[in-house]
Amino acid sequence: MTDAHPTIDDPELGAFTRATSELTDGSVLTHDWFVGRVSVAGTELDLMLEGTTVDEVTPLLPRLREVIARLDVLRRLATDAVVTNFSTGEPEPHELDDAFADLALETIEASSDGTVVLHLTDTCGEHFPEGYWPAAHLGVDDTVDHVTVES
Repeated sequence: MTDAHPTIDDPELGAFTRATSELTDGSVLTHDWFVGRVSVAGTELDLMLEGTTVDEVTPLLPRLREVIARLDVLRRLATDAVVTNFSTGEPEPHELDDAFADLALETIEASSDGTVVLHLTDTCGEHFPEGYWPAAHLGVDDTVDHVTVES
């Protein structure tokens, strides 16, 4: 018997499994991505890789490793972009610093086209209403293409 949802073991990023959700009726919904967790500087981050097969997901691992290696710079780019996107004028340096301190990275999502989404959460509740969180979408060159707010 073959495993319908194999695990991917990456020496740097850890194990990835096909994402599933159990519905209230007990049935299981299988998503079109693989998930994992990695510890970076004492923080646990959720990882998402777009794809339904090992063959689709494996090519995304080098891109995700690059993002993790540059996470300090990329997280700052992301939080600065969020503040700039939602400011009515040029943000003050302290506003950028406050957002960097308050908007914690929670999830990194890598897609087959090379884009990466950094999902942030507002740890103090002063930047976004409860239940809403910003996300910075990075292009293949690691510039912020756009910012969204998700709920």
